[in-house]
Amino acid sequence: MHIRAGSEPDPEPMVDINTTPLVDVLLVLLVMLIITIPIQLHAVDLEMPGRNAPRPAEPPVVVQLEVNPSGQFVWNGEPLADRAALDARLREAAAQVDPPELHVRPDRRAKYEPVAAALTSAQRAGLVKIGIVGMEQFGP
Repeated sequence: MHIRAGSEPDPEPMVDINTTPLVDVLLVLLVMLIITIPIQLHAVDLEMPGRNAPRPAEPPVVVQLEVNPSGQFVWNGEPLADRAALDARLREAAAQVDPPELHVRPDRRAKYEPVAAALTSAQRAGLVKIGIVGMEQFGP
């Protein structure tokens, strides 16, 4: 037993927090979180053609639809009068046994509205093979 003399000061109280239990609890929670999260597999099964895959018998029919800066539509080099004429051509193309691919080529200075109108009309007509070509003109 230690007996202090009256002139010795009292020892300083410890003011540091004990972080060991806090770290232990956090590690247990981290391990529980890792165990309870299911493993997500982001795999897509694709069947790619081999080297000996047959080539298509015929190349697909392609319709070139250009949109001028003035908003006029050009169907395979033939200017169309208005959007109604475009809608009629698109319905005719969609009614074919093997509908063609539609390649829309907007001019760099063409407004968005006629391009969006052409894409909307093509979709409403029932064409599913639609692409926008000539995008390299919009690059930096």
